Amino acid sequence: MFYNVFMKRILLTIEYDGTNYSGWQKQPNVRTIQGEIEKAIFNSIGQEVEIFGSGRTDAKVHALNQKAHFDLAVPVPVSKLADIINNCLPDDIVIKEAVEVDENFHARFSLIRKCYRYKIYNSEQKNAFLANRVGYVRRKLDISKMRQASSLLIGEHNFRGFCSSNTCAENFVRTIYDIKIAEEDNFIKIDVCGSGFLYNMVRIIVGTLVDYSLGKLTLEDIKIALNEGKREHAGQTMAPQGLYLKDAIYE
Repeated sequence: MFYNVFMKRILLTIEYDGTNYSGWQKQPNVRTIQGEIEKAIFNSIGQEVEIFGSGRTDAKVHALNQKAHFDLAVPVPVSKLADIINNCLPDDIVIKEAVEVDENFHARFSLIRKCYRYKIYNSEQKNAFLANRVGYVRRKLDISKMRQASSLLIGEHNFRGFCSSNTCAENFVRTIYDIKIAEEDNFIKIDVCGSGFLYNMVRIIVGTLVDYSLGKLTLEDIKIALNEGKREHAGQTMAPQGLYLKDAIYE
């Protein structure tokens, strides 16, 4: 790629509430996170850009630390870039940081691991103010059983049984490095960190832990889903509102 005297590759760290958007990826005639950020960059510094994210998030899914890069071709101080872009963004999307990176860096292809968080509100009664922020489970969940089931998923496996049927993937092998489950009051947080994820994989993993806790699945079911790739033996696909892209990690 030709770089002019001002060309700098910029890495953005982005926080967003996905409630009002049709996911990350830019699409015609709908609001998306990528589309809003590209528009804000043009409106703020006058440069048309394409930003490249660490991955896509679906409609209603949120991000705590999404990463994306683009090539800056105008002489704007990088230290002020986040504030400049934020002035043109809606309140539910925030650039937390903008830093210069090597010209060979790529937000997706330089990634070594990605972490998601799923938030469950576990209570007999719904909370109207949390409707767009959590997945809701009415029956009491057993955290010890969820941890027991999660241990089966750690490591490198073929996760064909833990993704949606319309997943466009040639290779279903992924590595799960860690699954942490924490409970506080009526909230359960499930952090899943891995080399990468298939379509709806995290939501199905969480649904599997929930369904095992509730007695809807056995450990044998989970093993069959994992070893034989049978989606019907894994759990439900949890609602998108509870899912957060927690972090994208690079070397």
